[in-house]
Amino acid sequence: LLVVFSQRFKKIINMATQMISAQATFAACAPVASRTRNTVKVSAKGAMFNKGTNALKSVVVQPKRVVRSLAVAPRAEGMKFAGKGLEELVAESKDDRLKHLEEQAMGALKLAVEGFSNPVFPNAMIAGDTVITHLLHRLGYLSSGKCKVMCVDTFHLFPETMEFLKDIEKAYDFKAEIYQAQDCADKSVYDAKYGANLWQINVEEYDRVCKVEPFQRGLKETGCNVMINGRTRWQGIERAWIDLYESAPIGGGLAKVNPLAYWTFEDTFNYIAKYKILHHPLHAQGYPSIGDAKDTIPIPEDGSVKFVDFKFEGKKTAWLDYAQERKGRFVGLKNADGSVKSECGIHVAGAEKTFDRDLWSVDSKVMNIATQEEALALKKADKKSVLVVYAPWCQFCQGMEKEYEELAATLSAEGVTVAKFRGDQDKAFVEANFNTKTYPTINVVGNGEATKYESEDRVAAALSKFAMANM
Repeated sequence: LLVVFSQRFKKIINMATQMISAQATFAACAPVASRTRNTVKVSAKGAMFNKGTNALKSVVVQPKRVVRSLAVAPRAEGMKFAGKGLEELVAESKDDRLKHLEEQAMGALKLAVEGFSNPVFPNAMIAGDTVITHLLHRLGYLSSGKCKVMCVDTFHLFPETMEFLKDIEKAYDFKAEIYQAQDCADKSVYDAKYGANLWQINVEEYDRVCKVEPFQRGLKETGCNVMINGRTRWQGIERAWIDLYESAPIGGGLAKVNPLAYWTFEDTFNYIAKYKILHHPLHAQGYPSIGDAKDTIPIPEDGSVKFVDFKFEGKKTAWLDYAQERKGRFVGLKNADGSVKSECGIHVAGAEKTFDRDLWSVDSKVMNIATQEEALALKKADKKSVLVVYAPWCQFCQGMEKEYEELAATLSAEGVTVAKFRGDQDKAFVEANFNTKTYPTINVVGNGEATKYESEDRVAAALSKFAMANM
């Protein structure tokens, strides 16, 4: 047994020695290739690699040579290429890249502005948008009014954002068209109409009200037939395949130009630094991208990376690596399907298709109460009625649509009115007059009173029992 074991052990040692010898020979040969401008010269040892494994096995390599061959050689101090140092060459290559990107972006902007009658630039004041603003200014398209600028104020932006807009308007001699939630002059009106926490209750509806609808309305009112946009491939997988020219999924198709499509985030800040471009003040406080204050954070969260006086402080790769630009956006938000939110809805296919079907609208026995006056009249009437305060996007309202329709069919036979009032656009009003905190809220109304149905059992039989008990 000892003899057999000894023979097998010796065989294993021989095999391992051959493997180490071959690997070490390859490691020793690989670094000795030297390049000239047009040819590659390989040393005699290197040439042996091309003769096959037998030649490799015949090469004797000292073990200490293996360690030296596998080590990464340090960058030589004072290394020169055609008389130029490494730092000089890197700086030149970056400058050449910026010149190419600048020429490409300006060509795209010229095509958009000169080739269409109503170019519009929706400006969010993020880093890329400030570059586009600078380029449009250099081309003379802002002060001349050849290109319109529009902004969406969600009522949830950082205070610095709208102040920064004033700064660039003054610096570049233009006036932006500002769009907000429809029929909301300011945040207080918005809060009264939709509620300050709409974004927490239903983020898709918040996006529709505060972003998508104002954005769509802005494009229509400005007569936009080509949209200039700051999206880039570097921003993440959702945008990894965008091109310089696209057809936007808006209104059946709209020409879109993405002048920075092929820029990295590093390119953007290198360009800002090169031309000392005005940029959002929150970059100096650790924010790589700026959106709503409620869900935007610095990256890293400790604010250790900043862009101050046109230079980075801290480990800039936290911002500049792929898809890091928007890492601090939409923090804590999820889509209806539970996936992590990464888009506000403006730039996705079907952006104009929000919840466009009302509830109890086709051949329904449910009476529609359209105005506050009509709702108050129903509440003051001597004859009592049933009224649901609802939101068409609410899953619980959608879930009770069939049962409430059945209730209307049953009670209408008894001469009782069953009605609906859309409350998500009149939040303060329904809170004050119809016991509404959430949707749906069902009341029996009449004689100036509203008696709330407190149960979550929204089947027709239970609703009918409650209604008849309070008539």
